[in-house]
Amino acid sequence: MKKAVRVVIVGTVQGVFFRKFVKDSADSLNLKGLVRNLDDGTLEAIFEGDAEAIMKMLEICKTGPKFAQIRSVKAEERKYSGDFKDFTIIRF
Repeated sequence: MKKAVRVVIVGTVQGVFFRKFVKDSADSLNLKGLVRNLDDGTLEAIFEGDAEAIMKMLEICKTGPKFAQIRSVKAEERKYSGDFKDFTIIRF
């Protein structure tokens, strides 16, 4: 079953290669979407794909890369669009 979620990750998530970590993990799970830093210091990701893969990705986001310190991972379901062709890092 296809699913989509928007995730906001709070903590020390900028400047620790979190976006690359998320992209590599999403690619390994065959998820589509995007990841980007937000102006308030949080990180936002949108994942689309298999529901089981998204559940795994949410668990991966709770650990993060080596130097990240995660305070919270907030996920909200979205309508699956199928618009994403791959997983992209958005840079300012």
